[in-house]
Amino acid sequence: MAEDRVPLLGLAHAVEDLDAKAADSIPRDASSSDLDNFCANASVLLRKIDLRLLPVLFITFNFNFIDKSILSSASVFGLGDDINLVGNQYSWVSSMFYVGYFIWEYPSTVLIQKLPVGKYMAFNVVAWGFVVAATSLCSSYGELMTARFLTGALEATISPAALYITSMWYTRDELPSRMAICHAGNSAGGAVASVFSYVIGHITHPLTPWKWLYIIFGTSTTLWGLVVLLFLPDSIETAHFLDEDEKELAEQRVLTSGSQLITAAMHKWKVEQAIECLLDPKTWFCVCISLFAQIPNGGTQGFANLLLTGFGFTPLQSTLIGLPSSVISLTTILVSGRLATLHRNTSTILISTMTIPPVIGSALMNWGPNPWIKLTGYYLLGFSHGVMPLTIALVGSNFRGVTKKMTVTALMFCSFCGGNIIGPQLFHKSEAPHYPTAFKSIAISYALVSLTSLFMRFFLIRINKKRDIAERTSGLSQQPVLEDLIDEEPILLQKSDDDATDYNGSSIKPAD
Repeated sequence: MAEDRVPLLGLAHAVEDLDAKAADSIPRDASSSDLDNFCANASVLLRKIDLRLLPVLFITFNFNFIDKSILSSASVFGLGDDINLVGNQYSWVSSMFYVGYFIWEYPSTVLIQKLPVGKYMAFNVVAWGFVVAATSLCSSYGELMTARFLTGALEATISPAALYITSMWYTRDELPSRMAICHAGNSAGGAVASVFSYVIGHITHPLTPWKWLYIIFGTSTTLWGLVVLLFLPDSIETAHFLDEDEKELAEQRVLTSGSQLITAAMHKWKVEQAIECLLDPKTWFCVCISLFAQIPNGGTQGFANLLLTGFGFTPLQSTLIGLPSSVISLTTILVSGRLATLHRNTSTILISTMTIPPVIGSALMNWGPNPWIKLTGYYLLGFSHGVMPLTIALVGSNFRGVTKKMTVTALMFCSFCGGNIIGPQLFHKSEAPHYPTAFKSIAISYALVSLTSLFMRFFLIRINKKRDIAERTSGLSQQPVLEDLIDEEPILLQKSDDDATDYNGSSIKPAD
């Protein structure tokens, strides 16, 4: 690393599968064969990293979604009757998960920065699996509320830890597709939960089916946590699946890409970065998108099976008939993530576009003349699930400085919790089974997501134009030049391992 190196300013555009376009820097006197060897090594390394990290994160997100959403299936398998839920108590049980999530989100984000992230994630997976399994023992409203609170607090680690890990290992252009794969685990989890809920619903045993749901999925989650402990590395330096040369290349990939390597020197919490985050308009655009997108999600996630039975389907039918929604969600997340990777500066456009079908769907669910039209509207809501992964990827691409990035992540997931707490409260027991207030609110929320993402795009374009003018005015210095991975123009790069923020010393332009 001490050699005098310059980046490959255009080479990566010609290298298939290096979708990061962030090739490592190489010695100035490198030959053509050196370039070929470098590209081959970088491509092989990227696949090796993908094969180790992405399956672990994908399956973890799978369990993450299953364990918080099986409440919906449990609601049509006798949970409400066994625990004697009355009035809007079910709405509060649904919301309580995100109360725990909200309270522990920011402390967990700080711990992610201070503790070995792989081990910390594994601990939380094991612990929340235990709590989910123990939920089967609940016999009162208070006990169920406590179990939901603890599950939410323990699951609060997963999404910010995934962003932390992917920012450590991947370049800016690689982040959207990798975060999409992680969050696709949520939709895959929905499909798995649908199938297993249908099977478990046929169990005849003194224990009711809803208890078996919690026992089976909770135990499986705890066992998976042990797998996470064994296979998820804490950092590039401690990754046993890489040799020393591969570790150096992995570090250089992110150091020269406009991403930011997480080093031991960066584990100090910096108050000035947290303050800068609070004053940055980009922060509040991401926070608002998260809030508006999760208000509908919070309601439809907890009430999905109750909505489907309200359309006229049986409890068992409701577990399977929601399966196409998970397929739509999975496809949308993967396709939108891939499009954002292939076509730069399109994330905000994709976010705005993906909210159009859900607006139509909420209208069909409210005013549809028959169950099948209403069901079509329910399926259209699945297109919205690509919003959150792209918003998280925007955070990874547009915020530098470890403390600043983790602060905006915490704020965004606090708004994520706020939306999911609000959502179930829009489903009033007195309006069952049609819930007109909820569906009107869902349409408004998705419209606000679309508008906010467009406003963010205009803001980022304005910032980029100002930086273009500033660069033309000041000229280029003699510092090493790095390809701007967002706008495809050569720009100056501040030394990447000094933990500079996007406003303090970094000339990387925002991605939109």
